[in-house]
Amino acid sequence: MDNFIVSARKYRPTTFNSVVGQEHITATLKNAIRTNQVAQAFLFCGPRGVGKTTCARIMAKALNCENPTPDCEPCNECESCLAFNQSASFNVYELDAASKNSVDDMRALTEQVRIAPAGKVKYKIYIIDEVHMLSQAAFNAFLKTLEEPPAYAKFILATTEKHKILPTILSRCQVYDFKRIREADIVKHLQYVAKSEGVTAEEEALRIVAAKADGALRDALSIFDQLVSFTGNNITYQATIENLNVLDVDNYFKMVDFLCEDDATNALLLFDEILNKGFDAQNFISGLSSHFRNLLMAQNSNTLPLMEASESVCKRYAEQAHKIEKNLLVRSLDMTNQCDFNYSASNNKRLSVEICLLQMNANFVWIKQRGAQPAFVRQSREGR
Repeated sequence: MDNFIVSARKYRPTTFNSVVGQEHITATLKNAIRTNQVAQAFLFCGPRGVGKTTCARIMAKALNCENPTPDCEPCNECESCLAFNQSASFNVYELDAASKNSVDDMRALTEQVRIAPAGKVKYKIYIIDEVHMLSQAAFNAFLKTLEEPPAYAKFILATTEKHKILPTILSRCQVYDFKRIREADIVKHLQYVAKSEGVTAEEEALRIVAAKADGALRDALSIFDQLVSFTGNNITYQATIENLNVLDVDNYFKMVDFLCEDDATNALLLFDEILNKGFDAQNFISGLSSHFRNLLMAQNSNTLPLMEASESVCKRYAEQAHKIEKNLLVRSLDMTNQCDFNYSASNNKRLSVEICLLQMNANFVWIKQRGAQPAFVRQSREGR
């Protein structure tokens, strides 16, 4: 049996143009190479799984490429590129600061910096991942080398926690802030991976994966591999929500319909059914809050792009949104948000969610009838 390679490694970008969702970073790096204005040190910071280490590796490869493309991409064919791709380059060093974070490790690195690059290449490149893990003494030992390195030495630092980096280090680096990858970009990349692997995947299923990944492409690809193992080569929406323990959006549409129709009984029964399926009450109330937010966005065509959902689901949001007044949506959104905020402090967590549902139901009825505010709603507002 062949060794399985996870998608996050198999489809790791090898050129700037193949990096997903970080065009502002890759364009700047290519222009720096094109104009020969490459800084002595870079700091790549941002959330996990968004391409920091990947861009560092592509940058290292491009700087030493013997035959770069007109677009300043590495050719992946010259001796330097091939050596790098085979992890056999003598001029690119990767250091994991999470495990090698002592002052002795930094002193060993500074000793290496004194040695000129081997072969015909121009630079020795040092990639230090999770640089925020370095000790105070290690930072201080590294400071002088970072400030005045030899002309052939380039440093690329990567971190998920920029606030832990010493200001003296930050001031000596060009800082690049990586952003969370948009769900639409993740879905597009997952569709490419699925097509390459011969996997059939429903768009709604991939949107669930993208939402679960929370802006991290590496996490999305890991979830994708998990779903392929679960479903074979046919990833469906139903199988995805079952495997990832995600609450179906239909439950939220039903819940809002019950609240609109003054059917508090069925609303509470639906909530009980959701709990019996093993879903957490806080996840439900958080999802309901997101549902009200999407309904609010669906009421105006200008805010529709703020909803990250398929065209068919957007239509359902638009249909339900136009049945409810904007003020009621805002009040409901505020109630679910408060319930979510106070959830951990509640002794009876189920009751706190049920009270929230009953208050929303009372508000729906009050708005519909244009009568007096319910007493418990009025009292709660007066008590604030």
